[in-house]
Formats: sequence, C-alpha cells, structure tokens
Amino acid sequence: MAGKLQLEWGSVSITGNFRENNEDNCFVDPDARFFLVADGMGGQSAGEKASQLAIELVSERLNKAVDFSQDDPKQVVPAIDDAVSHANLEIMALGELDPSYHNMGTTIVYIASVAGVLYIGGVGDSRVYLLRSAQLEQLTKDHSLTQALIEAGTISVEEAATHRYKNVLYRYLGTKEGSTGTDPKRLTPETGDRFMLCSDGVTDGLDDDAITQILGDQDDPQQAAAALVKAAEAGGSKDNITCVVVHVK
Repeated sequence: MAGKLQLEWGSVSITGNFRENNEDNCFVDPDARFFLVADGMGGQSAGEKASQLAIELVSERLNKAVDFSQDDPKQVVPAIDDAVSHANLEIMALGELDPSYHNMGTTIVYIASVAGVLYIGGVGDSRVYLLRSAQLEQLTKDHSLTQALIEAGTISVEEAATHRYKNVLYRYLGTKEGSTGTDPKRLTPETGDRFMLCSDGVTDGLDDDAITQILGDQDDPQQAAAALVKAAEAGGSKDNITCVVVHVK
C-alpha cells in the first residue's frame, strides 16, 4: 500500500521509586497507526482511571473516525480533536458521578500515522520529541503555568525547572479546557527519524542532552525506551515514568 510508513516501536511504563501505583498509561495500535501516552492525576485510583479512560476512549474514536489511508487535514484534525474531546467529557462526567473520582484528570499526547504523514499533538504536559540529524526538538507544547510564564517573559526556562508551579496545568482532560483542541503538527517523516512520547516522569529525570544521547545511541526502539526510563529513574525522577519510542525505517 502506497504511503504506508515502516515504523518500529518500543514502550516501557514503570511506577518508579516514589509512587505507590502507576497513574500513567500508554498504548500502541497493533497496526502502528497511532501511539498514545497519558499521565493521570487525582491520586491513587482516580489518576489511574483517568489515564486508562483517555487511552481507551481516544483509541476507540480514532479507530472509528479517522481514515488512516487518506491524508486530508480537514478530516483528520477534527476527528482527532473530537476523539480527545469525547474522552474529556466522559472523564468529567465520571468525576461528577463518582466521589472517588472527583477532580481526576489526565494528560494525553499522540502520534497518528495517516497515509505516510504524522499528526502530533496533545493536552497537558506530557511531550513528544523528534530526534532528526542529531537535533532534538520538542514537538508539543506544555499546557502548564510555568510554560505560560515563560511565554509571557516573566520567568526563564532555567527558573521554570524548579518553579513551585512546575506541575500545575491550566489544560488537561477532566476540565472544560480539555476540549479546546490538541494543536496537531503535521509532519512528513524522514528515514532515520526517532520519536519519543513520554510522561513528565522522563523529563523530570533527564535533560535534553541525555535524551538526545540515549535516543541516538540505541538502534532498537524497545531498548531505547527501557534505557530512557532507567536513566530517568537514576536521574532522580520522582514520578511514574512512561516512554514510547518510534523509529522511522
């Protein structure tokens, strides 16, 4: 089939040293049409439930609504945003119905492979990175207060790393703002591209240089995902750590 990308992938998700349970979730479509990472919040079962719901509901909607053989941004972008918005509304509804899930929420990031083109976006502060020609680029934008302060010129990137509002999000699934779109980037992949989708557990323990080196050194995406998670844990990450690595062959 023309336009079918050759992708290889690997994924690892661990609870880490500081949490009792893993509120992260990730999913790889068996046909490599889409990749998802979600990082739940709300404590204990609530965060776990939110990220699980996001993965299940978004997957279900993408399967139904996206024609992965036709790259038409006018069709693809609304279908993706609708899938995420649907998950958001369901998470909000369950949070209102069940007291044990009150205030639960989750981030989500995705890569969707549509007829040889990639759509990349998300809500919250999980991230997607691209390593191309030894250059690392963050493809998603954090919906965090610190990112907003950086953009306003109030604080520097260095200050943001230790800022007290570092983990405070103004947009995530489980709030009205979670349905306002995912700002997808449309990207033509090149042979040798390496992508990483991750929860903030990875970036809490690793800087860009370390990510660049590990992504560049490991030719097997499963080994790369394992090495990134292990290094983030060793680097002092205090969160659940989840990583999906995708190579373009």
